[in-house]
Amino acid sequence: MISQQIQQRWPAALPYWQLARLDRPIGSLLLLWPTWWALWIAANGWPGLHLFVVFTLGVILTRAAGCAVNDFADRNIDGHVKRTKQRPLATGAATPKGAMLLFAGLMLLAFLLVLTTNRLTILLSLPALALAFCYPFAKRYTHLPQVVLGAAFSMGIPMAFAAVTGEVPAVAWLLFTANLLWTVAYDTFYAMVDRDDDLKIGVKSTAILFGDMDRVMTASLQVMVILALLMLGSRVELGALYYGGVAAAACLFSYQQWLVRDRQRDNCFKAFLNNNWVGAAVFCGLFFHFLTS
Repeated sequence: MISQQIQQRWPAALPYWQLARLDRPIGSLLLLWPTWWALWIAANGWPGLHLFVVFTLGVILTRAAGCAVNDFADRNIDGHVKRTKQRPLATGAATPKGAMLLFAGLMLLAFLLVLTTNRLTILLSLPALALAFCYPFAKRYTHLPQVVLGAAFSMGIPMAFAAVTGEVPAVAWLLFTANLLWTVAYDTFYAMVDRDDDLKIGVKSTAILFGDMDRVMTASLQVMVILALLMLGSRVELGALYYGGVAAAACLFSYQQWLVRDRQRDNCFKAFLNNNWVGAAVFCGLFFHFLTS
């Protein structure tokens, strides 16, 4: 709906809207859920309107900026991949210079939001920026770009604790680890969609690294995520509602493994998308725990 309105009113802006993936919110949601987990745990409930707005808008802006620089990095290869050949830089609808200006502008807006928090949060935003910029280039040099993405997607967690409490306790790094493992698992599903194309053009990924062990490795990662979330519940003394959310997440992981059983492109992509509900399940468990405690 929004994309149609932009097409009608500002047609020249539509490619940049698409470049920032603002027409596809799944990436923002996958970033938002763990950030909200961290905010609620750090604040023992509602973190306040200011921090909620800062981190929600910051996540959306940072993810959009990351998409812009990702497409800039992949501008010469996206046209050779079935899933990405219609992206604005691949088709010429957007320009490389425009993509970098969009990246810089979005990151500047995100940084201005961070400036309304405390010094530690501002300092933590610097490695977050570096990771967001470096991830798209990692796939040229390592088969573990999903680990770099996981670190980038997890930086909102220590930043949230820093903004709420002024420090980053051990439990924040436990949650950071859980989210990093989760990101590697679901982004491997994403990479499985492109594996045949990536092998042809020389792009590296965990899907290629794991090979025939991809299902075993993603399942192992998911088991470690559940174990980390259970450890988190014990350390923070969370209740049955939280554990119910973790149990729902475990069921969703099982469903994802069923989806990818034959490694079909469409089902691997469905498994990736299904992780939105994993994040929602854990957040609901946290939300209702703090609401009723």
